[in-house]
Amino acid sequence: MNDIPTSEPGGATDVQLTARDKQALLQLARHTLEEYLETGSKPDVEIDSTALQEPRATFVTLTVRADGQLRGCRGEVVARQPLFESVMNNAIASAIDDPRFRPVTADEVPALHIEISVLTPMQPIEPEQVEVGRHGLMISKGANSGLLLPQVPIEWRWSREEFLDSVCRKAGLPPGTWRDRDAELFGFECEVWGEEE
Repeated sequence: MNDIPTSEPGGATDVQLTARDKQALLQLARHTLEEYLETGSKPDVEIDSTALQEPRATFVTLTVRADGQLRGCRGEVVARQPLFESVMNNAIASAIDDPRFRPVTADEVPALHIEISVLTPMQPIEPEQVEVGRHGLMISKGANSGLLLPQVPIEWRWSREEFLDSVCRKAGLPPGTWRDRDAELFGFECEVWGEEE
């Protein structure tokens, strides 16, 4: 995990997103899904918001509106592209490149709910510093790594230790691996929003 840039606490200088920015990103994610699943191409877009052109790391989560079941979730942990491009690319990836699910079809898109998570830079974190509901976690050991967003332990009502064990499982590691000296634990925070029902 040496290729993950980290920042000191309080060191991030992220541009704040307005309500208009957030709504624009949700509309962009949906438009991208519709266009890509129909034509195989991403839509051409013009972005006038400076905030949406800042490099940011994102995750896009797709769930079924009717029952809340997860349909796809993909993202990145390092900001390597402008925010709007990250959302577009991860919307597509969540639909067609989540190995847990069959690819989403164009017919399914109207029945899906879209949620966007914008991540702060990764920071090394000690297990006792983890705050459920505030922090997302990533663990790395050897060739294994796994990540859980901050909203996941809230949804499942996990304790801190259950959260730590679960991120180990996500990485394909035994529960409790977070205690190992050679395991690297990173924390991050998210700004999360989704479509209105």
